[in-house]
Amino acid sequence: MTPKTAAQLVQEAKQRVENLSVDQVAAELDSGEAVLIDVREPGEQVQSGVIPGAVSAPRGMLEFFADPASPYHRAEFDPKRRIIVHCAAGGRSALAADTLQQMGYTNVAHLEGGIKAWSEAGRPVVKDEAGPGQGG
Repeated sequence: MTPKTAAQLVQEAKQRVENLSVDQVAAELDSGEAVLIDVREPGEQVQSGVIPGAVSAPRGMLEFFADPASPYHRAEFDPKRRIIVHCAAGGRSALAADTLQQMGYTNVAHLEGGIKAWSEAGRPVVKDEAGPGQGG
């Protein structure tokens, strides 16, 4: 098998998942039906801020948080709910959405462009010097 680059893996994942614009994500969050998962590391969240209401789940723990059989499972991860994931620019969230689909989540999408695109569109970002919250 020919090795793949990270960029190739992200591009392939984006072909398998639902890619949402900032406006689409904002509309879904306004509806109250979706849970937004921030897969960035805590240090990134402190530095760049967080989207209000986002749940912190660093990419390295995603599978464990999402697996109901895991001792680390978190209630925010419900395979029946609409899950939208985001990261800094859209790469890790595409991979995360792809992984969640492989785990049986059927209503998953990711924010194309990540929090960078969200911020550039003038959408709200909260900076909390104490660190990321657990959202809701």
